[in-house]
Amino acid sequence: MAQKKHKPEEIVAKLRQVDVLVSQGRPVAEAIRAIGVTAFTYYRWRKEFGGLKSDQVKRLKDLEKENERLRKAVSDLTLEKLILKEAAFGKFLSPARRRRCIAHVVAKLGVSERLACRVLGQHRSTQRKVPVGRADEAGLTADIIELATRYGRYGYRRITALLQASGWVVNVKRVERIWRREGLKVPSKQPKKGRLWFNGGSCLRLRPEHPNHVWSYDFVEDRTHNGRKFRMLNVIDEFTRECLAIRIDRKLNSTAVIDVLTDLFVLRGVPSHIRSDNGPEFIAKAVRDWITAVGARTAFIAPGSPWENGYCESFNSKLRDELLDGEIFYSLAEARIVIEDWRRHYNTERPHSALGYKPPAPAVIVPQVPPTSNAPNRPTMH
Repeated sequence: MAQKKHKPEEIVAKLRQVDVLVSQGRPVAEAIRAIGVTAFTYYRWRKEFGGLKSDQVKRLKDLEKENERLRKAVSDLTLEKLILKEAAFGKFLSPARRRRCIAHVVAKLGVSERLACRVLGQHRSTQRKVPVGRADEAGLTADIIELATRYGRYGYRRITALLQASGWVVNVKRVERIWRREGLKVPSKQPKKGRLWFNGGSCLRLRPEHPNHVWSYDFVEDRTHNGRKFRMLNVIDEFTRECLAIRIDRKLNSTAVIDVLTDLFVLRGVPSHIRSDNGPEFIAKAVRDWITAVGARTAFIAPGSPWENGYCESFNSKLRDELLDGEIFYSLAEARIVIEDWRRHYNTERPHSALGYKPPAPAVIVPQVPPTSNAPNRPTMH
């Protein structure tokens, strides 16, 4: 037969009964037998409840319940703190990131999915929903990787423009998401340079207003594989951003400058201004007299202020970043062919951010045919 479990109030009553019997002169052992328990149980009760009254026992029970509730609350807060600490810092703006975070917390701490969702603010239906990707996701990803491989120095915005030109109906946000998911390169922003002063030839005062209004030219140097230096004379139209010519030779002097300008003036007409730095080839008397004789005006920037020739300097940096830094030229003839091919690509295909991600000279491209009703919206590049 199972022994009856006494309530705290009953235990206090029996202890007080023993006290009364002992006060009447009865032995302690006899008083203990009178309440129907062993001496061991009596002394254990006396140690735990001795000196308490019935109302005090009830208060003790309430305190124990309150203590248990506080311990549970502290335990829950500690667990929530561990969950928040285990989760990554910052906001989880996408449901996919929150799903991955909650799965990590459940696996790491062994808590329930319900608790992790409540602490991290994720709805349980969102957590259990299986994301379904688009049908063309694989094809678009393959084309993005192909373009990123072909044009290693392009960012996702310029890649988006190339995709749209090829027929993809896609916005820049989706391309950026795939770009970051695949771990592709995201070019960092170039630091802005401060301007100290402006003169008449500054690109801030003399702004191009139409094609053939302001041309600018400058020299860029590189070396072939055998270590020999060669120079490039770059001429651009500042309004259209088109590279008009790149003259390549081992040495280029004022005579070469006049020769290049002569060919361009015959083909494209005489511009209103020609902007340049104060290099000896540009400030030579023969060059200045010849430019004035054909009806153009020179615009020299301030010495030591390359930012005042910003259009040409920007082109030079793109040429070096996208081509020269990644190519090895074994001969001057090879350099001429490769650089001329890049110039044509720059003018006709490469999206320019200042032109709304359109190429500088789209007139040489075959006009796009308006899409028909049965034309596919998302073709695959080849």
